[in-house]
Parts: sequence; structure tokens; C-alpha cells
Amino acid sequence: MNKSLYTTLRRAALMLAVAVVPAAHAADAWPSKPIHLIVPYAAGGPTDIAARVIAHGLGESLKTPVIVENKGGGNGFIGALHTAKSPADGYTVMMSSLAMAINPLLYEKVPYDPNKDFVPLSLVLTIPMVAVVNPKVLPVDSVPALVSYLKAHPGSVNYASSGTGGSSHLIAEYFKASTGTTMTHVAYRGSGPALVGLVAGEVQVMFDALLSTAPQIKSGNLRMLAVATSKRLPDYPNVPTIAESLGTDFEASSWYGMYAPAGTPPDIVQKLSAEINKTLKTPEVKKRLSDLGAVTIGSTPQALADYQRAEQAKWRKVIEAGKIKL
Repeated sequence: MNKSLYTTLRRAALMLAVAVVPAAHAADAWPSKPIHLIVPYAAGGPTDIAARVIAHGLGESLKTPVIVENKGGGNGFIGALHTAKSPADGYTVMMSSLAMAINPLLYEKVPYDPNKDFVPLSLVLTIPMVAVVNPKVLPVDSVPALVSYLKAHPGSVNYASSGTGGSSHLIAEYFKASTGTTMTHVAYRGSGPALVGLVAGEVQVMFDALLSTAPQIKSGNLRMLAVATSKRLPDYPNVPTIAESLGTDFEASSWYGMYAPAGTPPDIVQKLSAEINKTLKTPEVKKRLSDLGAVTIGSTPQALADYQRAEQAKWRKVIEAGKIKL
């Protein structure tokens, strides 16, 4: 072989080897810069508040800043699409909600596939949903009493929601389908206005997050009939679940999960998942989320994927039965 050609080939091989070394160890060096946590909703909402608590703890655990970015709009579409199109390098993650399961069922066109365009990291928390009534305008004190009243007065009861297609809307429709009752939906622009309407007597019933309803329950303006979780809540041991009240498997929560763009390296996915779950177990994070009315979970990526598909199957039936479309 020509000596100059040999020298050229040898140099090329050495350069290739040097170039490959950083790539091979890129995952080992992760994270080497700030991580961006996308919240696909406006600042100040439950997703944003919980995400900031987790981001602070996760940043301390990973020893790198975790920066929360709010990209609200389109019922979560804008932030989710931004995440799906971000580089799959472990430096962009997203915390989203039940919308990951229901948006494709509510809208004819969704600019992403929640099951294919994202890698699940962890089911981070749930916020219990509760059935509440205005006791001044609806004389019931239990779920069976509510069902009896609805059947005796078909079409006379209005229920509030924070908006069409949201958790409070879908859970009410789930309740109607489970009990064979009818109620008229009144959509407000947010949970706050809906609760104001409920306390004022504009509507009589609402299925909403305990986080939002607790102050009105404690003041006596609202009466909590039951919780929608599968088990009674430790802080409310005397309040039954809807499931035990009905003798069914009724269960519904407002849940939140964390995701990365599809294609994120498996070792980074596993490390992210492990660090998120570790953060959720720290006393400070656990207490702060508990104070917000949230129940910390933590799961494997596969557990979140399975849970999301199960939620899609459950809510598909509710949405189709209620003929709900946006």
C-alpha cells in the first residue's frame, strides 16, 4: 500500500475514533446542562404548581437546573407538540395530565400521537375528585340519595364543570352512565367560576378536585357526598367512595404523568424515571404535594404506558356514550 495513502487512512481512523468517544459517553455524562420541563398549561394551575414542586426536587437530585416552561393553549396541544418535536436527548421533558388519554378521543384532529410520539417516564401523582352539592338547593347527603333524587326529578338538576371535555365534565358523564341518571351540563370557564356558580345556587352538583373544593367544604358552603378514588382518603375516613356507595368499580382521578420525546435513549429514560420517583419520595416534596391535595405515586415507564391505555379505553366509552366532541 502506498505510504501516503496508509498515513491518510490511519489519520482518518484516529479521527473517527476520537469523534465516537464523546458520542459513546454522551449518555454517561447526562445531564450536563439544564433540563426543560414543559407544562402544556398556563402558569398557576394545578399542573404548573405541582410541576414546580417536582422540578425543584428533581434539580437538586440531578444537580442541574430543571427549568419549568409554560406553553399553554389548545387544551395542552401546543406544549405537547413542542415536546414531541424537541430533541430526544433527555433535556426536554413534559408533565401533562388526563388530556394525554382523552384529547385524541375529544378532537377529530390531534397533531401528535400520545402513545407513539412520547416516552412515558412516570405516573407522578393523582388529585382526588369528589362529588359535592350545594346543600341549600339540593337536599341530599349521600350518593344513593343523589341517585334517587335524580331519578325522581329527571332533567331538573344542573351540574357544573370547569369546561367541556375537562375532568369535571367527563367524571359527571361517567357518573350519569354508571347510574342511569340525567343531569344538565353547565360549562364554566375554569374550576373557580364553576364553584362560585355552585355556591350561588346556579347549579346544584359538581365533580371536582378536592384541591379546589376543600375550602368550600370546610366552610359548609358545599357538602361532600363521596370521593371518586378507589379507596377512602386518609384525611376523610368517614367519607365513602362512589364505588362503595354504588356497589360498582367506579373510579376516577385527575392524574399527571411525565414524558420525554420518542427516541430518547433508554438509559436516560430509566435514569430520569428513577430520579423522578426518588424525588417524589423525599419528605419535602411529598409533604408539599400532599398540602396541595395530591397523592404522590411514582411508577415505571411501562406502568404509565399501561395506565394511559387503560384510561383511554375507559374514557372512550364515556365520551362515546355522552356524544362529547370538541
